[in-house]
Amino acid sequence: MRERNAGQRMSIPWALQMKAVSIEEPGRLVQTLTGAILGCGGWVLSRGANDTGIINMLFEFERQACVDVYSVLIAAGLELSQNGHIRFTELCQCTRSSQQDCGTDIASIDLEIQTFPVETRNGLYNPPAV
Repeated sequence: MRERNAGQRMSIPWALQMKAVSIEEPGRLVQTLTGAILGCGGWVLSRGANDTGIINMLFEFERQACVDVYSVLIAAGLELSQNGHIRFTELCQCTRSSQQDCGTDIASIDLEIQTFPVETRNGLYNPPAV
């Protein structure tokens, strides 16, 4: 059985979990991110915010749009964790190096964003590093 599958291309499942922080208001940030992801051709599978200011979003997109998606997350005011930046960079570089083979493959991002109350956005609190 192993030899039979040896010629098939093995695809890496790009299902990433990321954390980020933002000083944006949660409701507005969810709307901004949703529009930005859809604008890149992605799909928002779930989204929501709780009373503590934590936003959870699950979205997918074709790998050929990874640079655009990465850019809109940063442009929306997200500060990704170091691991988030590393994983997104790996995704973009891997996709670029094998664009013809994997450009239409799907990447999935499970993103948790910590936002901060208004008083902390005014400089009274320095957010912890993620």
